Amino acid sequence: MLIIGENINASSRKVAEAIRTRNSTFLQELILRCAQNADYLDVNVGGSKGSTGQEIEDMKWLIDIICKVSDKALVVDSANPEVIEAGLEQGVSLRAERSNRVAMINSVNAEKARLEAIGPLVAEYQVDVIALAMDDNGIPSRVEERIRACDLILEGLSRYNIPADKVYFDPLVLPIGVDNTQGRVTLKTLEQIKTRHPKAKTIVGLSNISYGLPQRPIINDAFLLMLMYAGLDSVIVNPLHSSTIGSIRLGEMLLGKDVHCKKYLKAYRMGLYQEKH
Repeated sequence: MLIIGENINASSRKVAEAIRTRNSTFLQELILRCAQNADYLDVNVGGSKGSTGQEIEDMKWLIDIICKVSDKALVVDSANPEVIEAGLEQGVSLRAERSNRVAMINSVNAEKARLEAIGPLVAEYQVDVIALAMDDNGIPSRVEERIRACDLILEGLSRYNIPADKVYFDPLVLPIGVDNTQGRVTLKTLEQIKTRHPKAKTIVGLSNISYGLPQRPIINDAFLLMLMYAGLDSVIVNPLHSSTIGSIRLGEMLLGKDVHCKKYLKAYRMGLYQEKH
């Protein structure tokens, strides 16, 4: 299971303020903590305030300070293709000096304009891409419509000679508290993606499922195990939540993906399963 840390994101007020004030100490401490359990780090500097130029500068600066303390691969995350391109360029410029690299773009969908903006970047920089199962009309409510969006995405990316194995499809997780069918819709979409596009991979942003409900970590961890059974390849989570990392190691073991239970035993020795009194 590929674990992508979600914490380096300006949707957090503390992270946004640290980016604005160039507080590298706060951010690098957070990066080091996240890197202990994450394979990749998602990097999002936000786009609701300021100019595109400012967002580009923020992305370059943030990637630079990450590279100074961590060799984890990065996921460049932005709604703005210009910011994504700047992040990719910064990752390439640092690659020779440090072992860090940008591994993935977050994200593309079936909208024609988005495909035409992101597709060439995926091809040029030879990175993977997260593909959201949605189209011009937003997030479809039905499984069939989400699968249709996935088909359109692969068709659009193929114009840039991007193979299916570079694509991580996100079947999309919506809050179960708003619509109690959404858990089943996500699971069924995931299952059909794995059947219809076996060379592609799958990913989810887990925490959406519990939005607005109490005891969110319990809900997230339970749904994560269901998703893993359905074939999930990667997850975007908070790697500082020990229960979530523990659930991932349990799922890998029970699904036969942890040889000799090594990862589970390591998690046990780290204290992830200690009973709390």
